[in-house]
Amino acid sequence: MNDPVRVWRRIADESVLLDGFHALKHAVRFGADIPVAVTTDRRATLELAAELAPDVRGALDSLLAEVPEAAFTRLVTRPHPTSVAALAVRPSRGAHLETLARTPRTAPVVVLDDPRNLGNAGAVIRLAAGFGATGVVTTGTLDPWHPTVVRGGAGLHFATAVERLTMDELPQGPVFALDPEGEDIRGSKIPDDAVLAFGSERSGLSAGLRARADHLVALPMRPQVSSYNLATSVAMTLFHWSATGGAPA
Repeated sequence: MNDPVRVWRRIADESVLLDGFHALKHAVRFGADIPVAVTTDRRATLELAAELAPDVRGALDSLLAEVPEAAFTRLVTRPHPTSVAALAVRPSRGAHLETLARTPRTAPVVVLDDPRNLGNAGAVIRLAAGFGATGVVTTGTLDPWHPTVVRGGAGLHFATAVERLTMDELPQGPVFALDPEGEDIRGSKIPDDAVLAFGSERSGLSAGLRARADHLVALPMRPQVSSYNLATSVAMTLFHWSATGGAPA
């Protein structure tokens, strides 16, 4: 058997870090290619899997290698409390672009327009996976596969198509853009092939994406409250879609 520490060091720079038991669990469930997975206590991790995720226990039994705690902390900068970590192969951009372009779509695509907060982006990806969204697209400089985003997404990047695109590369479909000046979203039915666009909390939608919008919609909000958290806004919008005809995959 290959030395897991050597394998880790050889492929770390080109791999996706799965930080913690739940990230590994979700990645396994959604078919991630995982060359190496390590833990400081193999028996305890498999017992945790048997309790919380029996459907992946067999796969984890085959994947997990036990390493000393000192070696583990050298491999992972911020070890998760579960003392589990793995490296996965990032899905191909081409496959994701094909998924995003496929028609007819049965669930919306979420677009984060120039997001700034890594943790918020991860939370959005987790939400999108839970609702069965077709994908999450970011514009701007934020890398949606940054380790902090993947940590926030709890391994659910592998459950939906996640890519950074330019404005010209955005998928087709009616664009529903969230904007304070839009019509109350409760009066709208969001179609399954919608593109749901959200601006950053600080700057809102860019002029380019706002101009592309087919519909400007707003979430109900108490007067004098400035804004919702980005992930909260995405959750409310996806819930509205699901409650008015859409359904999680």
